[in-house]
Amino acid sequence: MSVDEAGTAGEGAPAAAPESGGFEDLGLRPELLGALAALGYEEPTPIQREAVPPLLAGRDLLGQAATGTGKTAAFALPALHALQPDEHRLSTLVLVPTRELAVQVCEAMHRYGKELGARVLPVYGGAPIGRQLRELDRGVDVVVATPGRALDHLGRGTLPLGDLRTVVLDEADEMLDMGFAEDIDAILEACPPERQTVLFSATMPARIEGLARAHLREPVRIRIQRPATVESGAPLVRQGAYVVPRGHKTAALGRVLDVEAPASAIVFCRTREQVDTVTETLNGRGYRAEALHGGMSQDQRERVMGRLKSGTADLLVATDVAARGLDVEQLTHVVNYDVPSAPESYVHRVGRVGRAGRQGVALTLAEPRELRMLQTIERSTGRKIPVEKLPTVADLRTRRLEMTRAALHESLVEDDLDRFRVVVETLTDDFDLMDVALAAVKLAHEATGAAADEEEIPDVPERDTRPRAGGAERGAGRPPRGPAAGMVKLFVGAGRAAGVRPQDLVGAIAGETSLKGRDIGAIEIADRFSLVEVPDARADEVVTALRATTLKGRKATVRRDRGPRR
Repeated sequence: MSVDEAGTAGEGAPAAAPESGGFEDLGLRPELLGALAALGYEEPTPIQREAVPPLLAGRDLLGQAATGTGKTAAFALPALHALQPDEHRLSTLVLVPTRELAVQVCEAMHRYGKELGARVLPVYGGAPIGRQLRELDRGVDVVVATPGRALDHLGRGTLPLGDLRTVVLDEADEMLDMGFAEDIDAILEACPPERQTVLFSATMPARIEGLARAHLREPVRIRIQRPATVESGAPLVRQGAYVVPRGHKTAALGRVLDVEAPASAIVFCRTREQVDTVTETLNGRGYRAEALHGGMSQDQRERVMGRLKSGTADLLVATDVAARGLDVEQLTHVVNYDVPSAPESYVHRVGRVGRAGRQGVALTLAEPRELRMLQTIERSTGRKIPVEKLPTVADLRTRRLEMTRAALHESLVEDDLDRFRVVVETLTDDFDLMDVALAAVKLAHEATGAAADEEEIPDVPERDTRPRAGGAERGAGRPPRGPAAGMVKLFVGAGRAAGVRPQDLVGAIAGETSLKGRDIGAIEIADRFSLVEVPDARADEVVTALRATTLKGRKATVRRDRGPRR
């Protein structure tokens, strides 16, 4: 078993690392080796073999590795190795894009550093800052933070960087996508110049290279590639998409799963609320579904994983970040409840099936407005994602009958049926043998417990019906409009005069709350204020989070919009 809080070694390929050897060959201190042995970890993944030695030697490192290569342990183990007993001075700062990932990295570092007495503190928006202040004052070894909250603490003078030895930028490309570039620059400028800097990113666009040139010193470069999913001949993963109106998404998901009948599947959702709602719907439909998201404790996560491994659950509904590190054996299907907001996310999800030469299925439920993103993913991956017709009620009935026929065929081939012979012989005294068989098939079919599905889901034209409004700055001459259905406008007391851009608002909201960039609606930037649309149900969470952080280095008034200004 490998350390795979971020996946398994099978998802990556070593650049030039030996294929054998355990963690003891990496030169880690005995306390870490003991913790890893207690966790059942036997040998490092390729990224860990490549990254740990130069990090132990104090080198800067630039690593490209997709989800599923073991990045967390690759930087966590060297950082913990360098801890000084009982000092509890901040020696390592880890910057991550979301609070869910901050919690996940903290949990991993707690497990690895338990025997060292390591104090690891998550620092992110939406959590009580008072506790963070108390823990920082008490003394910590490692802080794992979102950029916005880290900058907030720097402004308060409560993040002591004088003894800092290592800074890690994890998921750097995602942090830049969320608008944290300036925050990251400001944080790194505040760090001691002689520090060690470690940068991990799933992709290496020019802006990541620029960030590395500005802040890393002669870094060791490591690239762990995911193996190709296409062998000679047909692709291992069948991909497809269905265009579905938003109001029919849960019904469409159930329909697709009923027809596909996956042996083991992950359904990816964008938000925690979606995860809970979809899980409840699927359980009501007769599935053994389990939810997994960043709002769950480690004990809850472990119980979910135990049910998956024991076979008492066959379907996982999860957010992207919460699902990182999970290795579901024999996974047959991945279903995207929404189109992923970035091609890299789509590739990471699809990469969970089609492993080790096995075939798999990746399906996406796309709203009409999401078709443009689907086309972007096609261009990025060089692979067409066919838009298929959603199965009808008649298709579902046919599929269920076929499954009943298959189950009966298996029973006829494999089961000992002699003890039921007397029942058939008795009934054929009064009924035709065919009628007896039909009655038996009916009972077998109904005994599957499949929920009746008579809802017809309307067809949607296979085109993008409107451009995405989210994140776009409206021209000053256009008349104002009300928020979209289900959305509410928030007033933010900072605008163009303060240097605020749409990406700054998106980054602040996505970094300090559980919302993703694509959950955010239209953005208007005026000279002295800004307006941003967010889901009505999440407005109070966003207001609280933005009031607790800074925008362009200063506090701003944040409230629900009161309507047109004269």
